[in-house]
Amino acid sequence: MAHPSALDTLIDLAQCASDAAAKRLGAALKAVEDGEQKLQMLEGYRDDYVRKLDAAQVAGITPFAYQNFVAFIGKLDVALNGQRDVLKHARNKADFEKKAWQESERKRLSYRTLNERAAQEALHAENKRDQKMMDDHAARTARAQR
Repeated sequence: MAHPSALDTLIDLAQCASDAAAKRLGAALKAVEDGEQKLQMLEGYRDDYVRKLDAAQVAGITPFAYQNFVAFIGKLDVALNGQRDVLKHARNKADFEKKAWQESERKRLSYRTLNERAAQEALHAENKRDQKMMDDHAARTARAQR
């Protein structure tokens, strides 16, 4: 079994690694949230623009204005597809960071468990020594009284 101070060092290192992984996971989750909000904003903007096009068609629209509407909606569609790709990448990164954090936590908890076992073994050994000392003392006292 490793020396307790070595385990303490490993626990500290694992804690730092876990904290760093948690920060990366937090940033990745924030990127997903931001990406979802931006996608929703773009979708809402596109829907509004399509409604404006429909209203303009009902009211009467020039071919040039119609082409501008259609071209802009096409650009919004390209932006939406790009944002979906960004969001997919952000979700993949968040999944990766979640697994990395879980692994670092597993390692940290493993070291902590080893440390607790070592402390229990040390306490058990100390209790055994104390019991032996008390038994020896009791035996000497009993011999001295004969």
